[in-house]
Amino acid sequence: MFSPLKLALACAGLGLALFAGSGQAADFVDVLDLPAQPSELAGKSPLTGVARAGERLVVVGQRGHILYSDDQGRTWTQARVPVSSDLTAVTFPTARQGWAVGHDGVVLHSDDGGASWTRQLDGRQIGQLMLDHFQAQPAEADVAALDNAQRMLREGADKPFLDVWFKDAQQGFVVGAFNLILRTEDGGRHWTPWSQRVDNPQALHLTAIAAVGEELFIAGEQGLLLKLDVARQRFVALQSPYAGTFFGLLGKPGLILAYGLRGHVVRSLDGGAHWSEVNSGLSSSITAGSFGEQGRLLLFSQAGQALLSDDAGASFQALPLTARTPIAGALAEHDQLLLVGSRGLRLQALPPTR
Repeated sequence: MFSPLKLALACAGLGLALFAGSGQAADFVDVLDLPAQPSELAGKSPLTGVARAGERLVVVGQRGHILYSDDQGRTWTQARVPVSSDLTAVTFPTARQGWAVGHDGVVLHSDDGGASWTRQLDGRQIGQLMLDHFQAQPAEADVAALDNAQRMLREGADKPFLDVWFKDAQQGFVVGAFNLILRTEDGGRHWTPWSQRVDNPQALHLTAIAAVGEELFIAGEQGLLLKLDVARQRFVALQSPYAGTFFGLLGKPGLILAYGLRGHVVRSLDGGAHWSEVNSGLSSSITAGSFGEQGRLLLFSQAGQALLSDDAGASFQALPLTARTPIAGALAEHDQLLLVGSRGLRLQALPPTR
């Protein structure tokens, strides 16, 4: 299961055909070949991810829309994007170098702080990439790996990436549906399949990837929690207290939270060795998180609710917002919140705690 908004975008995109002409259907145009169209409503259309690129804010969402702001979110400019695929996540390890991912197996790269983007990879290439890799690395290939690569080659660009993480301008991972995971060590010029290096025999969806200090974690379906074993170069499974889907990860050295379906939050203080459930007080799915001032933790729900913790995630209190609209991504800085979701983006003052 994807996050609610990402799932909605996936369903909306099924069978999408774009036509031109007056009264007559023209040839089908693949969204991977159609640049994102300029729109005055881009900031009000569904958005799913937000990141900071130095002093710049960048958001991504439906139909390849990417917008950036150089005045702390007061005004926005639409970026030049070579695809119209729905985008799900964005990250900037440096002020100028950034990556965005989304449906159709798309991976985009920017080297100018998000003002313009180039396509590095899409789902039409991934099947062949996987097949070539496993044929060249027989020690990593088994029958299931080769069958999966051949199936992806046949099915084409129908698998979404759901999250992206980069350590720096060279090293990064993209993760997505059905245990789809690729690694790059050269800034996305080349990608290596890692599906055989993940303890995920059911090929569950990988929904989120995040670093906590020097440790790297993945969350996914059915309570899936994974941690990178650097020595073994493998993501190993962690014991999870919850069997439902996680949609996100939030943490700092000595603390990590995984949050997701039906308001569930789990917390670890020892690098993922042990987890405990935290009572969020919510029944709606938690779909976004951010750090606030003084290390405070903020969580946001599909129903437009906000939670704040002053005690490293041991407990949460409700935080009032000016509007109750679904939230898919959040960034809290100083005394303001940037929230994105199914109704676009909004900027508001960070409410005072009670």
